Amino acid sequence: MIPGQENNHPTFLRSFLFAIQGFRMALKTERNIKVMLLGSVFAVSMGFLLQIDLLSWAIILLCCGVVIAAELLNTAVETIVDLVSPEYHPLAGRAKDISAGAVWALCVIVALVGVIVFANALLG
Repeated sequence: MIPGQENNHPTFLRSFLFAIQGFRMALKTERNIKVMLLGSVFAVSMGFLLQIDLLSWAIILLCCGVVIAAELLNTAVETIVDLVSPEYHPLAGRAKDISAGAVWALCVIVALVGVIVFANALLG
């Protein structure tokens, strides 16, 4: 949407459908989204297996959602960079690497959070 063009603004439902379409597109085309979803399924399965408490569920679900959202944003950044710089450019590569690095850093922290939550469930 171009600012000031209110008459072309999609309805709430249509915006929601665009979001679902974007998620499905990423799921179809991006391997890392599938990996993140598989990790989320594993974490949720472990939560059921270890019968974690409500606060632990909130932490695990929040971590899963944040990692998936970060991976979607990384995919969007990479897509935009590829659009504006179809040929290799060091700055384009740098932007993509930094975006991927942000997801990696988040995943490291989320993995540590998972270890803490599940260790607490096992030992507590």
